[in-house]
Amino acid sequence: MARPSSQPALSQPLAITIGDAARAARTRLGLTQAEMAQRVGLASGVYSRMERGRMLPSVSTLQRLCDALGVTPDELMGHTPPANDFPARHQLLLRVRNLEESQVQALLLLLPKSR
Repeated sequence: MARPSSQPALSQPLAITIGDAARAARTRLGLTQAEMAQRVGLASGVYSRMERGRMLPSVSTLQRLCDALGVTPDELMGHTPPANDFPARHQLLLRVRNLEESQVQALLLLLPKSR
């Protein structure tokens, strides 16, 4: 059963908000649930339940999910900052999300180690 798209993310249970955001990010990347489950290190059924809003990910799983999807935990939880907050960072994140995996890896090679 589909949820109305006009419903604000913050009024939904957190599991549904995270699941919807994960599904949207995964489909933008052109990945199947099975492929994403493998990247995150979950069984396909567990990932499917999470994406359908039937369960919340653990903190460590949330971090792996964010890394695999190229999003922040805030974005998965429905707290996307307005475009005018840190505009350069926001624009960079939008552009990086549209890159192919090989392009992201090449870009990472060009960046200095920050840690």
